[in-house]
Amino acid sequence: MENKVSKTRQLTESAMLLAMAIVLELIAKMFIPEQTFGGQITIVSMLPVVLISYRHGLKWGFVTSFTYALLEMAIGMKTVSAAFLPGYFGDGAMILNALLMCLLDYVLAFTLLGLGGLFRNRIKNPGTGLMCGSLVALGARYLAHIASGYILFSSYAEWYFTQEGFPAWGAQLVEALNPEVLGLTYSVVYNGMYMIPEMIFTAIAALILARVPKIVTKLS
Repeated sequence: MENKVSKTRQLTESAMLLAMAIVLELIAKMFIPEQTFGGQITIVSMLPVVLISYRHGLKWGFVTSFTYALLEMAIGMKTVSAAFLPGYFGDGAMILNALLMCLLDYVLAFTLLGLGGLFRNRIKNPGTGLMCGSLVALGARYLAHIASGYILFSSYAEWYFTQEGFPAWGAQLVEALNPEVLGLTYSVVYNGMYMIPEMIFTAIAALILARVPKIVTKLS
């Protein structure tokens, strides 16, 4: 009976935190504009997902973050659907590229948030442990987006760095770098525009949140 109650609590709490993550993101979408090709800074919407992994462990963290990835795909269905239409990836293999985008930008990127509990038993200070877990989890998501941007969207690199209003160093990069390096640089810069601030804000929020002992209690 004790295990059943514990499991019920685990499921209920995880569902509430996932719902909180979605609500925070939807609120952010009302006030914070998305970037040209997707991605935006949110109101630390991934911290609740990271917190699940910290409280309940990596295994459960990956289960819930995979669920979160599917929810994110549902929220981004407009983009996902567009990826399967002709011309979205230029002349590339449409279906293969669309599936790869779903895998990297959604399934892999958001499932990696399960790494949030990586330091729960390695760092004694809860605030530091949650903060480091947040940085690793969001950093892993950032890397997944970098891979996706490089593989699928590097053809936009020259346009991105030379578009009207972009700083002069963009054009200098275009002249100095070969296409492969330019494509990687583009993905690092583009995704970093929203992921790096998100990582910083989430890390700070994790430190503040951890001041409430019950919030960072490890339950599993």
